[in-house]
Amino acid sequence: MARMKFGAFLAPHHPIGEHPMLQFKNDIRFATLLDDLGYDEFWVGEHHSTGWEMIASPEMFLAGVAQHTARIKLGTGVVSLPYHHPFNVAQRMVQLDHMSGGRVIFGTGPGALPSDAYMLGIDPMTQRDRQDEAIGVLKRLFAGERVTHESDWFTLKDARLQLFPLQEELPMVTASSISPSGMTLAGKYGIGVLSIGSNSDAGLAALPTQWSFAEQAAAKHNQKVDRKDWRVLMTWHIAETREQAIAESAKGLMHWHNEYTVGTLMRPGAAAFKTPEEAVEQTAFADGAAAVIGTPDDLVAAIRKLHASAGGFGTVLGFVHDWANREATNRSWELVARYVIPEIQGLLEGYRTSRQYVVEHRDSFERAGQAVLAKIMSHEGAAKALQEGMQAGVAMRSPNAPDLNKAAEAAKAGE
Repeated sequence: MARMKFGAFLAPHHPIGEHPMLQFKNDIRFATLLDDLGYDEFWVGEHHSTGWEMIASPEMFLAGVAQHTARIKLGTGVVSLPYHHPFNVAQRMVQLDHMSGGRVIFGTGPGALPSDAYMLGIDPMTQRDRQDEAIGVLKRLFAGERVTHESDWFTLKDARLQLFPLQEELPMVTASSISPSGMTLAGKYGIGVLSIGSNSDAGLAALPTQWSFAEQAAAKHNQKVDRKDWRVLMTWHIAETREQAIAESAKGLMHWHNEYTVGTLMRPGAAAFKTPEEAVEQTAFADGAAAVIGTPDDLVAAIRKLHASAGGFGTVLGFVHDWANREATNRSWELVARYVIPEIQGLLEGYRTSRQYVVEHRDSFERAGQAVLAKIMSHEGAAKALQEGMQAGVAMRSPNAPDLNKAAEAAKAGE
């Protein structure tokens, strides 16, 4: 399997209180940081309520990000298809693909927040079927077809895009949670998967079963799905030590859980934490905990465990949150880029192999020292100068410097 890719998923989940204009600017700066650090993907969601999730148009936001980044892929995570006329969605995504230089990944979903659907007068029972219907139409539009389609929520009459994606084939992804609908849609249309529901212990445990739904649907509809197009969400906060990571994130984690998950979403079964210590323990260290709060080594171990238990996937996405302050949050993502990504991708194996080879084959390199020694001994005074320098100590000693003590002992033995 190809090297695992890394990205970030910005819902966003920002505590209420900061000036919205400054928050948008900071999110764009964060995307540029990830681009500089070499992350592969940056995902942004669509939400219209709760106060915490304040990006209503991922396409518009990513157009701004595109102007400040150079290489990172830009994903809509996700466009809630039942909220929009599919033709307008297609046009916006094509335009974004051109404005970003062909870096778009088109992520779709049925809509995550019941409050959004309620305000728009959409029956939640229709949302997944409407997403299915819209995906089928969108694929035809992106392919250049002229489409006529009658529906109870949109109409197309001999409609064809006048501009097509810059990419030869625009990558498409569907969100998947605990229900099988997302995976089934991925299999039906042969597109990628974004496992948002993996951001919980139940979601992590369900991943192998979830992928089987995609494979079954693909077989039924004569399509193919590939694990390299499967993105799995994880949550972390990383620091140089586990104690530092806990200290930086504990209060913010408790606030996010109590005020948003419990106080705003009122998620069934979720109870408020009484202390920051309890928040950290239950979120990252209790049995079945889904988050990593600790060191780069802790995250490496967690990713490898998840990859093995899921049977393989292509990209791990870190869930972006404000548990820690901005400086500590940015440092967390920098540590992941510096130490976790190269470890997971196997980029350091060549270094380690090379070092070990030198250690184990030192005797094979003695001739280099012998060559240097021969030149030194042929020059009057050179041996004395080198001996004095070695005794005094030098900042950088040549790897080919001969062992004069060993040479002297050899010469004495020859006498």
